[in-house]
Amino acid sequence: MRLGVLSLAVNFVLMIVKIVTGWLGNSYALIADGIESASDIVTSLVTWAGFRLSLRPPDQDHPFGHGKIESLAGLFSGVCLLVAAGVIVWHAIREILTPHHAPAWFTLPVLLLVVAIKWVLSRTVLAAGDELESQAIRGDAWHHRSDAISSAAAALGISVALIGGEGWESADDWGALAACVIIVINGSLIIRASLHDVLDGRVGDEFSDAVVAVARTVVGVEGIEKCRVRKSGIGKYVEIHVWVDPLMTVAEGHRVGHEVKDALLRERQLRILDAVVHLEPASR
Repeated sequence: MRLGVLSLAVNFVLMIVKIVTGWLGNSYALIADGIESASDIVTSLVTWAGFRLSLRPPDQDHPFGHGKIESLAGLFSGVCLLVAAGVIVWHAIREILTPHHAPAWFTLPVLLLVVAIKWVLSRTVLAAGDELESQAIRGDAWHHRSDAISSAAAALGISVALIGGEGWESADDWGALAACVIIVINGSLIIRASLHDVLDGRVGDEFSDAVVAVARTVVGVEGIEKCRVRKSGIGKYVEIHVWVDPLMTVAEGHRVGHEVKDALLRERQLRILDAVVHLEPASR
């Protein structure tokens, strides 16, 4: 949540700096960057609010918690990336078709500063998103990274315009167009991953193997028939079928089932919210 506040503060400051510098320096690519930062403020607000809401515990109306809000926030973030790319493309093409002066030299160091700040921030937020396996936070990180990429493309375009002189005035606009390709690709990947979580897509084998390994340590478990996992926010729900002695009493089976569940919930690094354990008779 502290990263969320930092994201908002950085986006607000950079929005002002880029729009003012772009207006004074005759660089639409920089103004477009500023507009994207303005949209990033709204996106970050929704993303981090969604992440916070997803952490609310289960209640009577939502017995499985509110984790899906996090995936929906990630979906929103990915869609916003595509919309931002579309807006930049539209304005960049309009600027290419409209004769204008080359951007001023002082727009270049501003863009390079923006690239450095945004790249560091994106790496910090992305690390948090990977640690928590949060598509919403990864989406916010990619908003920062796309800003850094579009700023780098604009900086390259401005450099070409300044070196090339007359006839190269629209180089920064072409740079903005090139950056949009990367933005669209990553926006699409975030949307795909968020939809995968919303639709209870399959969790990776590494996590399932870790669950099975923990269950096997419980005395009385003779094997694992199957294990199904679904993601909800930053947590997981597990359904596991374990083989036990077919002559085991109901009371003993009940004990084994609870011990398996308790063992899974104790593994805090797995972030399992709940586990359902089914007992199956082992074949002799």
